[in-house]
Amino acid sequence: MGLKVAKFGGSSVADALQIEKIKNIIENDGDIRYVVVSAPGKRFSEDSKVTDLLYLCKTHIEHKIPYQQIFQVIRDRFMAVKVNLGVDVNLSSEFEEIQKNLEEGASADYIASRGEYLNAMIIAAYLGYDFVDAASMVRFDDKGRFMEELTNTEIKKKLAEHERAVIPGFYGAKVDGTVRTFSRGGSDITGALVARAMDADVYENWTDVSGFLMADPRIVDDPKPISSVSYKELRELSYMGASVLHEDAIYPARVANIPINIRNTNRPEDPGTIITSEPAALEEGQVIAGIAGSKDFTVIAMYKNLMSSERGFIRKMTAILEDYDVPIEHIPSGVDTLSVVLDNDAIDGKLDEIVDEFERQLKPDTMEVFENMALIATVGHGMSSRTGTAARLFTALAEEKINIRMIDQGSSEMNIIVGVENKHFETAIRAIYRAFVK
Repeated sequence: MGLKVAKFGGSSVADALQIEKIKNIIENDGDIRYVVVSAPGKRFSEDSKVTDLLYLCKTHIEHKIPYQQIFQVIRDRFMAVKVNLGVDVNLSSEFEEIQKNLEEGASADYIASRGEYLNAMIIAAYLGYDFVDAASMVRFDDKGRFMEELTNTEIKKKLAEHERAVIPGFYGAKVDGTVRTFSRGGSDITGALVARAMDADVYENWTDVSGFLMADPRIVDDPKPISSVSYKELRELSYMGASVLHEDAIYPARVANIPINIRNTNRPEDPGTIITSEPAALEEGQVIAGIAGSKDFTVIAMYKNLMSSERGFIRKMTAILEDYDVPIEHIPSGVDTLSVVLDNDAIDGKLDEIVDEFERQLKPDTMEVFENMALIATVGHGMSSRTGTAARLFTALAEEKINIRMIDQGSSEMNIIVGVENKHFETAIRAIYRAFVK
């Protein structure tokens, strides 16, 4: 196929047994030339992630609490991996250096990054790949802001010297060499950056699930997997609460038009989900890509005669919400009607004041407030070309006697969002799924 970049998440590198699975995957695919790894994740449900333990060490020192026992747990865990894999890596000197820096007040970013750093060293030795420190390529400015183009140039230049390499994810360095971590989705971002810089044919993101599912398995029994999804469809599903890759982790691969393949380390035979720039050809009878949603919204619905002729109505409304630091989720509207959807966490006790300001400044003829609402998005590029899609969705909800409080369809016709009461959330998702998935 060509050049591949593979990123392995925390569950995929949690212990020696998981790392052995990685080696089998790579040995069976000679196209994987660059590997990005996370710090060891949980080995079982009650276990701790190594990164969390490292942060805990830093917190203990800051509060003058003994940290040595936690640090020994981290050390023992890496030593066990080294012994079980039979690799020749001088971890003792590395831990001495880390402990020295820890006690001398090293930053939280530096301490947290050591999980990825040590894991990448061990895995590189085990695979027979070169180890390349992300701090030598991923760049931040002196204020800690990510430098995208410089990073792209540095990765190209550095990895051109290595036919095959393992790179720690999650962090880079400022121009002065100070370690800086990404705020979220760090290892995923690093993997996408490497894929973009090396012009990879595919960026494989290996985790503990076989790609994405069409609905939440906690709500729908055995939902179908999504074989292919576009970046736009994924963005819609992610925004509505689906547990997918964060936008920051997708962006570098998306701008370079590199397909992302979500794979399962524990089931490498599964094809996973392919994320592409353009929607794939629809399977027979397929209309939607997936269903996602979230609870706990408030909808404020206003009616005002001749609203459409009144200049500045929406501007005044958004200014009021800006004054209260409340972001807008959706604004479905009609000729003389407008609804604004707000997240309950963002409102946080401000609802009465916001409603009073709406009354005072906007002077609506009527205004209703619907609390404890849930939003459900049905997403798929096939919706726009299929007659009766909306009717099928609304019929499915009507048959369950679910009252729809709000309807919002994006201009792309890629999604239909409905608002229902919280108590109907799970039932509504199951009804929509049954209506579209055979």
